[in-house]
Amino acid sequence: MTDRIELSACTSILVGKKASMDGATYISRNEDRVVAIHPKRFFVQPAVSGRKETYVSAYNKLTVPLPESGYRYTSTPNADQSEGPNEEDGFNELNVGESATESVYANERVLAYDPYIENGLAEDSLTTLVLPFIKSARDGVRYLGELVKKYGSAEGNGIQFNDHNEVWYMEIVTGHQWVAVRIPDDCYAVAANQIAIEDIDFNDPENYMWADGIQEFVEENGLNPDEGRWDFRHIFGTDTEKDHHYNTPRVWFAQRYLNPSIEQDPESPELPFIRKAERKISVEDIQYILKSHYNETKYDPLGSGSEHDKKTYRAISLSRTANSHILQMRDSDKNGAAGVQWLGFGIPTFCPHVPFFTNANDTDESYRELPEKMNLKSAYWMYEALAMIVESHYADFIQADIDYQKELSAWARRKIEAVDKKAVTMSGSELTDYLTEQNHEIAAHYNDATKTLLAELVTQGAELSKLTFKMDPNL
Repeated sequence: MTDRIELSACTSILVGKKASMDGATYISRNEDRVVAIHPKRFFVQPAVSGRKETYVSAYNKLTVPLPESGYRYTSTPNADQSEGPNEEDGFNELNVGESATESVYANERVLAYDPYIENGLAEDSLTTLVLPFIKSARDGVRYLGELVKKYGSAEGNGIQFNDHNEVWYMEIVTGHQWVAVRIPDDCYAVAANQIAIEDIDFNDPENYMWADGIQEFVEENGLNPDEGRWDFRHIFGTDTEKDHHYNTPRVWFAQRYLNPSIEQDPESPELPFIRKAERKISVEDIQYILKSHYNETKYDPLGSGSEHDKKTYRAISLSRTANSHILQMRDSDKNGAAGVQWLGFGIPTFCPHVPFFTNANDTDESYRELPEKMNLKSAYWMYEALAMIVESHYADFIQADIDYQKELSAWARRKIEAVDKKAVTMSGSELTDYLTEQNHEIAAHYNDATKTLLAELVTQGAELSKLTFKMDPNL
């Protein structure tokens, strides 16, 4: 069985409703894989009722009887289903969002007493078995906690949940041990493949949740290195050379952007998980972080630093990002168009996040259908092509690419505002049909703009070939 943790190494950003500019809650993540080409689709999975079916994981044979009924939900499954659905992220019809998963690593001390369960819950199953069945972000933690208790976990994972009120982050770190924290409304949090959650207040179940018996597990096995403190990261986490170069610098860069006045060491194992930003956070800020590569620092692989510095730290945006997503939940009590799933294929640095209303019954063909080989009718392949072309002549093409992304971001804001005004007058199937139609229009606009840019760049690139020759007049 493949070590799935090595196949998925992501970066997550969570934002509370009072920390965001628009009052929305946000969960977001770059889903990074081990190879540059890892094709993804975008689906709306229909609601079900009266079902009698058992789920069997293609990855590790986890076997779970499915509930008879489930809510409609959006998801971004792998094109290749041979290792399970890996649906990753989406909103269900009750406006509950999930992003699964952020791979995390427990230390050998805790794993000695509670090892992973080979056929337990793994990343391939964590959206399929949870998102269609939960009624709130808090309920997502509870529901998944019950599954872990019954079936165990095959690996370490961090899972995000949000609804229009709350944002929760849950870390499952051993075969059965986990905790979860509610992100304060006025705060944000960043996770990057390292156990992130710190102190747990076991007297505050409104803001913390945990596996039954976790305190006893730690005490009986003598696992707490601190006196008078119960720091989940210290007890269960790692602090290795790999962490200092692969993980913590990504948290450092995100916090540097949102808290520029704070000086921190990018290799520090004590970077806080939860912070208050120095300003309100916009969806564009989240996009910037997910697209980032240590911009304007000596560590930028695309910058002018030394070759050593440019290879020192692992960036947030990578060539092997399978999809980049932002799940934005606005006030669903006021508008049935509240849920927006911003979806980015291709390398996030060079490609836009495309907004889709999640109260829909279908996705655009360019996202739903995925040919095995390159075809510009497919959004996935189109954005992979764009990324490759822009990076191939980075100095010449990057400004045009930035301008294209900014123009689309401005268009998206105008489009969402226009849809909101009409959606608030509608409900039920009429609204769902309307939003589905708008999603097709949004996909078409982004597809057309991208193909136009591709044509322009290919034309310009033809003049940049090194296979050119001008006769020297002195010859």
